[in-house]
Amino acid sequence: MTDLTMTTRRERPFDPPDTFTRIRQQAAVHRMTYADGHEGWLITGYDEARAVLADPRFSNRPELMHPPIARPGFKPEDAGRFSVPPGFFLRMDQPEHTRYRKLLTGQFTVRRMKLLEPRVQEIAESCLDAMEAGPRPADLVEAFALPIPSLVICELLGVPYEDRERFQDDSRILVNLETKADDALAALGRISAYLSGLIGRKRAHPEDDLLSGLAVGGELDDAELTGVAILLLIAGHETTANMLGLGTYALLTNPDQLAAMRDDPSVVDNGVEELLRYLSIIHLGPIRAALEDVEIGGRLIAKGDAVTLHLPVVNRDPGRFPGADTLDVTRPAGGHLAFGHGIHQCLGQQLARIEMRIGYAALLRRFPDLRLAVEPHEVPMRTDMSIYGVHRLPVTW
Repeated sequence: MTDLTMTTRRERPFDPPDTFTRIRQQAAVHRMTYADGHEGWLITGYDEARAVLADPRFSNRPELMHPPIARPGFKPEDAGRFSVPPGFFLRMDQPEHTRYRKLLTGQFTVRRMKLLEPRVQEIAESCLDAMEAGPRPADLVEAFALPIPSLVICELLGVPYEDRERFQDDSRILVNLETKADDALAALGRISAYLSGLIGRKRAHPEDDLLSGLAVGGELDDAELTGVAILLLIAGHETTANMLGLGTYALLTNPDQLAAMRDDPSVVDNGVEELLRYLSIIHLGPIRAALEDVEIGGRLIAKGDAVTLHLPVVNRDPGRFPGADTLDVTRPAGGHLAFGHGIHQCLGQQLARIEMRIGYAALLRRFPDLRLAVEPHEVPMRTDMSIYGVHRLPVTW
């Protein structure tokens, strides 16, 4: 057995755990012991991670997975209590995955997302207006990072924004690594019941939104559409919100990089890609399982073996990104795996990019002297969550 196990503990807030950086220097593919005792693999090399994500011999089905990290609130027998909701295509392989993805791809094209830019700009400015008029210091997560993607995804899907506390609280429960199984099941049940009721209303009285379009299209039943809605709603605000919060924290502690993005708007697009690479907030995966024997990086991964990709380390691979441990917003953009790769590459990546480009640019323009209101080490980090970021970011100006 190997003594290598997964951890979320970090020595520095923006860098991967030192253990995984060190082992990447030894080899790109490593044996790892999973929380249930399964002997699987950890991928830390860029080329190897990309190969796994593109290979249909690796499955994303949950019944084949093993937990990479122990969750204090879960017992081994709890795994059988959870099932993937119909329509939750993130946890499906082809051809089931393809069926759902095709229904949505046209809704998230670059052209359609660009049409949303004026509304995203309006939302960002409104959040900054409220922040400027409010007390100081302010929590940037509550005032800015969370409201922007939450309001955008609510409007896109047709979810009333005034109901946001109902799904935001339950979303936090679901991504908390310390949540007990009973609490996670209850949170999933509440989100499902809420969205199921909403979808029923969409079928009866459709409006100009994505869920209404899917409801009247007739391709999905209520259970499938509820699963799709759960995935899009949670992913649509959890990920971008944490990138806006953590990215701002990184810029505030790297003043030369902040100045580069603030003083030259042409740098912002490139800076967004660099922050995505440098921070890699998906820090416990992706996870796959081999459907047959596959050789990756010179190692034979046997049928049934679980494979975890450590994206924060993968996106720091110096073989792909020279000087990878340095934040450089002028670094030539592209190539990172923050949005994944292959058939499961993030459906909403263009929307996320727009929200970050507009969000960072508006924030730095409106608050050119923005600064932390606490010492850097006092910022509470989301090491207890499956999506990394900051719980709060106290700032002043």
